[in-house]
Amino acid sequence: MKIGYARTSTRHQEAGLAALLRALLEAQGCEEIFSEQVSGAEERAQLTAAIRCLRAGDQLLVTKLDRFARSLEHAIKLERCIAAKGASLVILDPAIDTSTPIGRLMFGMLGSIAQFEREIMLDRQRDGIAAAQSAGKYKGRQPTARAKSDQVIALKAEGVGPSEIARRLNIGVASVYRIFRG
Repeated sequence: MKIGYARTSTRHQEAGLAALLRALLEAQGCEEIFSEQVSGAEERAQLTAAIRCLRAGDQLLVTKLDRFARSLEHAIKLERCIAAKGASLVILDPAIDTSTPIGRLMFGMLGSIAQFEREIMLDRQRDGIAAAQSAGKYKGRQPTARAKSDQVIALKAEGVGPSEIARRLNIGVASVYRIFRG
């Protein structure tokens, strides 16, 4: 059985998710597809469900390695869970099938390259931020909750609870408590 998994990082990527779903359903003929729109760093319930659903002889299809795992270590861990069930991982771009020795070799090599690229990108990002900070051009994200301090205090005075304040003002509950203390 072919089981597909599709993921985009944000809810704003509707077209991207639709394209992934089309590739898995129409081009690959997946019989069941699990999809979600969450960051790779977050818990991915649908990926867990897809792996749990696998049986011996099944294939888990993903469009790209970066849609599947957040690091080489994570990719290897997930692939081992899949292999332990007697199933295989198929990555469509580039074509890798871990049911073959060459597919497993390519999976390991591409995972290493993807990890390397990610680390290099993060290093460049840190260097760029440091340079911008030195030049006085980068000050970081503006604090959103502090700008709403007056509203938080006013809602508290009305007897509104911290969770409701956070929901109404679209800020975190921890920020509400921080404002209460401040």
